[in-house]
Amino acid sequence: MIIASLLDTDLYKFTMMQVVLHQFPGAQVEYRFKCRNPGVPLAPFVQEIREEIRSLCSLSFKEGELKYLRSMRFVKSDFVDFLALFKLNEKYIQVTALPSGEIDICIQGPWLHTILFEIPVLAIVNEVFFRNTQKVPDLMEGRRRLDTKIAQLQAPGLETLKIADYGTRRRFSRAWHEEVLRVLAARLGTGPSGQFAGTSNVYYAYMLGLTPLGTMAHEYLQACQALGPRLRDSQIFGFESWAKEYRGDLGIALSDVYGFNAFLRDFDLYFCKLFDGARHDSGDPFSWGERMIEHYRGHRVDPTTKTLIFSDGLTVPRTIDLYKQFRGRCQLAFGIGTNLTNDLGYEALQIVIKMTRCNGQPVAKLSDSPGKGMCDDEKYLAYLRQVFEISPSP
Repeated sequence: MIIASLLDTDLYKFTMMQVVLHQFPGAQVEYRFKCRNPGVPLAPFVQEIREEIRSLCSLSFKEGELKYLRSMRFVKSDFVDFLALFKLNEKYIQVTALPSGEIDICIQGPWLHTILFEIPVLAIVNEVFFRNTQKVPDLMEGRRRLDTKIAQLQAPGLETLKIADYGTRRRFSRAWHEEVLRVLAARLGTGPSGQFAGTSNVYYAYMLGLTPLGTMAHEYLQACQALGPRLRDSQIFGFESWAKEYRGDLGIALSDVYGFNAFLRDFDLYFCKLFDGARHDSGDPFSWGERMIEHYRGHRVDPTTKTLIFSDGLTVPRTIDLYKQFRGRCQLAFGIGTNLTNDLGYEALQIVIKMTRCNGQPVAKLSDSPGKGMCDDEKYLAYLRQVFEISPSP
């Protein structure tokens, strides 16, 4: 059984789910799976993937897990009461083998009852694939690469550089993920003086005494395209709905759902002051950081009081370069995913599950990186670009 706990997911799934429970309980959504690596034969493993999903759907939250969630200051008691009754339902997810050798995964149903599928299902696909294609994994190579990363982070002058694990969805395996986290916590140290800030994975935060990290994901702001009063104001609506729920807590805004220019247009003085910072997830991170700092200054907000989070395909050397450019100029946080949890010498699967529809209408992400968006309705994409004044990606 690959997933043994419903906590084995990213924190932002719970923070978004609480908003859905309180503000959008009737929303209906659709998610689709995509593997960005060309020609990866996942179809032979469809039955195994289905069996793991069936096991996932048998899980419910344990009392200790619910108590842990209840201990978080931003989690409301009625939400935990709801989770005490919650189970994922297999009827909302279909896994299909395609003639090409690839697979299709479609998740359809109430947002409240489907939001927790994405992360564990991606982890299942990854682990099923790698346990079939790498039957004797080279763990020694993985440990050697992890040692190298730790040595790079412990170089002189980097004492205040902190990293976090964002790698649940694309991990090599559950066991390897746990080993990586244990080693990072032991060797980099946790707490105020440590270099390991925590993990997005709620289960391992709970089990290993780490800090759970996360706020919102793209699906939240995408859904707001269908849920808000006017498409052009959907990003503003999303941020205001978030602030209504959390009253200043969890104050990191995601900046790339409509492209960075559209984000800066909407992220006015009110949001600059209201939110603690922003997260980068596509486009050039160095340019993004410079423009964010300039944006804060332009609104008479001291950038050293704000946090910039970098989380797009980071490696340790890239993280160090970003740290050197921006340290002292703002608060910094770095979330490293695949490069931490799936770096054993094999090509990692670039797999995603993205929301494609909400309440029957298309929704999309207009990424700052070509190829990161996902929408099967070209007319809607063109309309979205027009509304947000965005040029099509080359």
